Amino acid sequence: MRRERATDMPANRRPPADQNVDSSAVRVTVLGADDNGPPGLDRIRAQADVALAWDEASLRKALPGTDVLLVTDFRTESLEAAWPAADRLQWVHAASAGVDQLMFDALVDSDIPVTNAQGTFDRNIAEYVLGAVLMFAKDSKNNVRYQQDRQWVHRDTETILGKQLLVVGAGSIGREIGSLCRAAGMQVSGIARSARGADEVFDVVHAADQLDQHLPHADYVVVAAPLTEATEHWFDAQRFAAMAPHARFINIGRGAIVVTDDLVAALQSGDIAGAALDVFETEPLPAHHALWGMANVLMSAHMAGDFIGWQEALTDQFLDNLARWRAGEVLFNQVSKRHGYAPGNQKANA
Repeated sequence: MRRERATDMPANRRPPADQNVDSSAVRVTVLGADDNGPPGLDRIRAQADVALAWDEASLRKALPGTDVLLVTDFRTESLEAAWPAADRLQWVHAASAGVDQLMFDALVDSDIPVTNAQGTFDRNIAEYVLGAVLMFAKDSKNNVRYQQDRQWVHRDTETILGKQLLVVGAGSIGREIGSLCRAAGMQVSGIARSARGADEVFDVVHAADQLDQHLPHADYVVVAAPLTEATEHWFDAQRFAAMAPHARFINIGRGAIVVTDDLVAALQSGDIAGAALDVFETEPLPAHHALWGMANVLMSAHMAGDFIGWQEALTDQFLDNLARWRAGEVLFNQVSKRHGYAPGNQKANA
């Protein structure tokens, strides 16, 4: 279980002074789902000596002598169990935006920096959210149903122009969501750990402890926050009851941010008008779950960020950061192990 720390240790470390720049001098272990490795593995091998791991046993064997750990499959139990075998590890990179499953105590307590894949999925997720907003506004789910039933059912639909979008989690992904929805004519505000004023994306960003005050005014509430101890089960019956009855709830963050039973109850009672869900407390969602049969729910299989070529893009991003690490430069997308996410667009500002 992740614990909060008063401070983060240094977020960048240079290779040892006696380390050469040839590929054999850097040892990268890739923790994946199987022994095939990620797309683009050949390009990583051109830059480093690569070992593959896919379970606790293979990871224990690979970690000794490893400088860099690239995690493409979050088998947290395997990593935590094998952690004592890491004798010279200097950097962990997560090939995802979320790092909540990596934040076990031994890693958090160490001075080993963690980076993530912030930025890779932002645009695709923003397009997903705008698409969900438009599907609700234009009643697209019923259009498909009426087409399948060969029914001609004319009705008026909503416009999104001027509608209030509240983005809960005003980080990299949240800003991209806000930017795209603002371009479509929506009014955009955000929720973050600390309040801040207006900028080119947000009319205003409210502090997290003000969430309940602003939920009633939103037409669409989008969860783009990371999963932390503070956000786990953040959206419960009380918060759904605070939302406007016509509001729609969209979750592209983490499933555990929502109390699922409370969401189902809110959808059934009319506390909220609908939900678009890409993430769930239990994945895959069990076939018998009530959400499957709900007419006011749009669902997808944790794929909002995945675009054609995303795995190669993750390799590109890792190699970019690897070049920085080898040169002793500051890594981008450094995760605050206290807070569980990488604050700000670090690559753009590096």
